[in-house]
Amino acid sequence: MSKRVLIVGGVAGGANAATRLRRLDEKLEIVVFERGPYVSFANCGLPYHVGGEIQERKKLLQHTPETLKARFAIDVRVQHSVERIDRAAKEVEVRELPTGRVYRERYDSLILSPGAAPFKPTVPGLDLPGVFVLRDIPDMDRIIAWMAEHSCKSAAIAGGGFIGLEMMEQLHHKGIECAVFESNPQILMPLDAEMVRPIEAEMREKGVKINLLDPVQGISKGQGQSLTLTTKSGSNYQADVVIWSIGVRPETKLAVDAGLELGTTGAVKVNDHLQTSDPAIYAVGDCIEVTHGVTKTPAFIPLAGPANRQGRIAADNICGIPSTYKATYGTAIVRVFSLTAACTGANEKLLAKAGIPYQALHLHPNSHASYYPGAHPLALKVIYNPKTGALLGAQAVGKDGADKRIDVLAVAIQAGLTIEDLVDLELCYAPPFGSAKDPVNLAGMIGDNVQHERVSVAQWSDVEKLALTAQLVDVRDPAEVAKGSIPGAIHIPLNDLRSRLAELPKDKELLVFCQSGQRSYNACRILLQHGYACRNLSGAYKTWSTTLL
Repeated sequence: MSKRVLIVGGVAGGANAATRLRRLDEKLEIVVFERGPYVSFANCGLPYHVGGEIQERKKLLQHTPETLKARFAIDVRVQHSVERIDRAAKEVEVRELPTGRVYRERYDSLILSPGAAPFKPTVPGLDLPGVFVLRDIPDMDRIIAWMAEHSCKSAAIAGGGFIGLEMMEQLHHKGIECAVFESNPQILMPLDAEMVRPIEAEMREKGVKINLLDPVQGISKGQGQSLTLTTKSGSNYQADVVIWSIGVRPETKLAVDAGLELGTTGAVKVNDHLQTSDPAIYAVGDCIEVTHGVTKTPAFIPLAGPANRQGRIAADNICGIPSTYKATYGTAIVRVFSLTAACTGANEKLLAKAGIPYQALHLHPNSHASYYPGAHPLALKVIYNPKTGALLGAQAVGKDGADKRIDVLAVAIQAGLTIEDLVDLELCYAPPFGSAKDPVNLAGMIGDNVQHERVSVAQWSDVEKLALTAQLVDVRDPAEVAKGSIPGAIHIPLNDLRSRLAELPKDKELLVFCQSGQRSYNACRILLQHGYACRNLSGAYKTWSTTLL
């Protein structure tokens, strides 16, 4: 009797496991059960077909049951729901959805890849026509059909995460007026607050209404075809279509009913071989709990890249190739109109919760050589452990170059590099693409100076408290200061600093800032060598003023 591997769920984890199994073993019997009508599709591309950037729907379909059968000899059964696992008999109970027929299939190894489902709390009206989630192609088709049939002119997006913002951007491209409702004090929670302010400003500039700390608490039928949303504050908002996108929860019912162990996050617990508490059953993708690569704590991080790798690793282990899944670092990216926001590793909120010491650095370099046309400023934040120098996280926002720098820093974090190691990275340089001192190198240089006590830094969030005891010093040029400064600052341009040192108090610490941090670093070096106590404001006026947006 041939060895049988059954896979519950396709898309990223399940489909990758199936094809990897076949490449490793021609004799295996592989069966994939998919509850929906499509076994392999680009779910990350769904918003972009809604908005028309991906014009052909068929581009989203990566494999069909027929192509998987022809190329990989895999038995794919769409619209088949695995209802129960009989671990003692090593069998699953399957329901063929179009007919209702129930049957059983045996397995030697079982892979669970049911994914995660949109979180839908007990909010009245979520089942009304015109309220949608976006998880798969049928969801996408329903949204497109509804908007066409009802000539939608306004949309409400519940949730300011990655999918919510992608949908907002795409609906805005179609000329639909958008409003975003978020329960947190900021959008894009994987980034820190000061890093998302430019994104929020960009959205408002495009006419998007952002409602922070004001989640949707009820939906009802409005006038005509519209829906009325009631928020926590008691406000009402009218919309022709509602996209519900406040996060996802792991699909664990099948695992729970089978008595498999869940982790502290509520997702399926697996070992580093991706085996569940039953060694014959593996789990991959958005249903599992992982280890966060920085905090080393249990985490639920549903991302397509890790799911793909997990499918491959589970297949390796089933075929006798020892393979381990180490950790997930949460590397992610989103485009919002002209800006890109990207992140990797841990943010300040996560590090504080985990009790890990950290030092944050902000800088605002250009995306490529400033003298070459088309250079844009990039807001870059790098976080590291001041005791060991180990890199802990990074975030970037800008019109160009955010993806490149976060990819480099993601590799650096996973490779165990320190902040000082960034100085020596040899990265591509030509004027259209970068600078001789890449932003990643610059972050390392700043960190090296801090670590070796050539300068001390303060954060934007420290300014209000420090202003009570320290003297703020603005070393920018007069034209810059005319556009705004931090209240209470003495203005002495950097070029005049040496000749005007007597104007600065020696009995107070000086908090020095310029526009982005470089000139104020030079000022601090002058001041320190003349006996002044001073700190450089990390990210300087640019970062501080961003928090006022």
